[in-house]
Amino acid sequence: MTAFPGGTSVSRLAVYDDGGTPHLHTVSTEAYVVTGGTGTLLTLDTNGLRETPLATGSTIWFTPGTIHRAVNLDDLRVLVIMSNAGLPEAGDAVMTFPTAVVADPDRYRAAAHLSGDPDQAVRRRRDLALEGFEQLVAAAEAGDPKPLREFHQAAVALVRPRVAGWRDLWQSTVEKATRRTAEILDALETGDGRHLGSSAVLGSPPSDPPRWGMCGRLGAHDVHHPVILSEGAP
Repeated sequence: MTAFPGGTSVSRLAVYDDGGTPHLHTVSTEAYVVTGGTGTLLTLDTNGLRETPLATGSTIWFTPGTIHRAVNLDDLRVLVIMSNAGLPEAGDAVMTFPTAVVADPDRYRAAAHLSGDPDQAVRRRRDLALEGFEQLVAAAEAGDPKPLREFHQAAVALVRPRVAGWRDLWQSTVEKATRRTAEILDALETGDGRHLGSSAVLGSPPSDPPRWGMCGRLGAHDVHHPVILSEGAP
């Protein structure tokens, strides 16, 4: 069955009124396509802090290692497209908790876990990540790159035990889709168009109810198990 194009995932994001939780992705590139409202995207990388305005029609994407936080100014709504569908949900994201927390896997898991009232838990998690983020920003603005480098290393140590499982997931999704494209190109080169007869129309209803994400309420779509709306003969 064909997953969402390009081995990507798609979700609809309603950014929290008081902004999202700063974090980075260790593997995946993320794209924002703003569908409504206004806001700001705060990013921190080795070039320092950057503020990018967000408004309807804005399309911004950022690569692994870019710490980012969406700030809602007026009902900010975003279509989020992620590379490597499945990996972000499997722990690809690392939040910017203070150094002592990120360096301790048990403390990190406890800080990242949402328990009790979800609204309050999201706020606690965000506030702790903001504390670490502000420390990283202050160091960067003072010309000290060491804290950001140390955070990157701590992030790598956190996700390293999961990489073998991630590789299996990637091979069965993204790499599989790429191999299928190569097969089609090979077929077309020989004049073989049989794959055109097995075309399909697929859909993926949004999750219900929306999930409590790091940056807002997420209406995620299951791109690995789409609904077949129309399918040609094999």
